[in-house]
Amino acid sequence: MRDFADRRRTRSTAVVLALTVIGAILPGVGLIVGGRRKLGAFVLTVTLALAGAAAYVAVARPPAVLALVVSPHKLLIVAAALVVVGLAWVWVVVASHELVRPLTMKWVPRLAGALLVGVLSFAIALPTTAAVTAVLSQRDLIGSVFLPGLDSRSATRPDVNVRDPWANRPELNVLLLGGDGGANRTGIRTDSVMVASIDTRTGATHLISLSRNWMRMPFPANSPLHKAYPDGFWDPALGDVEQPEYYLDAMYDNVPKAHPGILGPTDNEGADVLKESVGAAVGLPIDYYVQLSVQGFEKMIDALGGVTVNINYPVPIGGDYGIGPGTRGPRKPTGYLEPGPNQKLDGYHAMWFARGRYGLDDPSRQARQRCTIQALVHSANPATVVSRYQQIAAAGKQLLRTDIPQELLPALVRLAVKMKHAAITNVDLDGAKNFPTGRDPNYPAIRELVQQALHPAHHPAATRHASTATPAESLAQLCAYHPS
Repeated sequence: MRDFADRRRTRSTAVVLALTVIGAILPGVGLIVGGRRKLGAFVLTVTLALAGAAAYVAVARPPAVLALVVSPHKLLIVAAALVVVGLAWVWVVVASHELVRPLTMKWVPRLAGALLVGVLSFAIALPTTAAVTAVLSQRDLIGSVFLPGLDSRSATRPDVNVRDPWANRPELNVLLLGGDGGANRTGIRTDSVMVASIDTRTGATHLISLSRNWMRMPFPANSPLHKAYPDGFWDPALGDVEQPEYYLDAMYDNVPKAHPGILGPTDNEGADVLKESVGAAVGLPIDYYVQLSVQGFEKMIDALGGVTVNINYPVPIGGDYGIGPGTRGPRKPTGYLEPGPNQKLDGYHAMWFARGRYGLDDPSRQARQRCTIQALVHSANPATVVSRYQQIAAAGKQLLRTDIPQELLPALVRLAVKMKHAAITNVDLDGAKNFPTGRDPNYPAIRELVQQALHPAHHPAATRHASTATPAESLAQLCAYHPS
């Protein structure tokens, strides 16, 4: 101990400051140099063990990390652990400096040492606080959007074994709904309706877009709604004319109003209605829905720093024909998104890229919506997510509504990793042949096209109902720059 005391008295200011910095970078070293060998060795060992374990898990066990970030309980433990580690680290820095500093140090070097300790403590506290805030934001997002199965109600959600959710389930079918009430609009009209059919083994995804003006939307034969609408969702008394209140985009509001509680207890009857009807239309059992709001979509794009898309023709911003429910009177677009490759769009303009339809047809709009989803997936790179996480989490709470249970999230995030590296394919439902007006779509032909796209080996040739066109198209080709 006398050797330590002698060395401590003879240390220069530069050596003291250097040892303080080293003790902050490698917690425990300063304690060892200051004479607290056992405590220092313990702190250094724990530090190296924690760093090694974190590196191993991040590199070799990414599924474990993914499972952690979708568990509110584990996230709370992580937040508490970060606070403890941060406080302990600051204590080690202060204690190390006190041990290596000479007792007879003059006031100027002493002040310099105090300032250095303050700077180092702040450098530790700042990222620790940011990390704790991000973890708590993630916990709040998961808890707000994805409710535990016992705390939520759904009339159409399947029962699954969360330990092995994809057993005997080669495909996961998710209904994607986009729409908003908006000013001067009563209720919600789902302007965007899409099915994502995901191969649970490979992550390969097929996107199927439905036109908002489809009439006679069917219901499964075993559904109570089939008894209410045996010939599909329309009013035969009005005749074979356009019936906007019986369009697909009106079902979310109008069916629950006409038949409240018909499907049983549910937190979102409109979504359950659409899950049943869309599933019958495309011939796929719909497992879950994800509903996106316009305002949340804009904020999410902005939080990610924008998206990059190819624009092949002028896309209108705004505009209204002044016809049909929700109209605010006829008006021209306020502007256009001009054609060009690799256009970087903020949230507002990305929303109009996906939704603009004045002077354009529904198939082009559906194609742009699929391209927007692809661009959104590509923009969510790790660097962006880490640097903007609080904004992304806040936008996510406003963007999403779903019946996916919290317990399924670990399996879903592992599937999402596969999706990011797998093909995303558009399913062409041949609108010119199968739904030229939307008043009476050829649902049997549509179901056949969907099966051809998902299981081509089992459908080597088109039936008499289905189109002979190739039903599947690479989304990369669809979204490439090829101006008219």
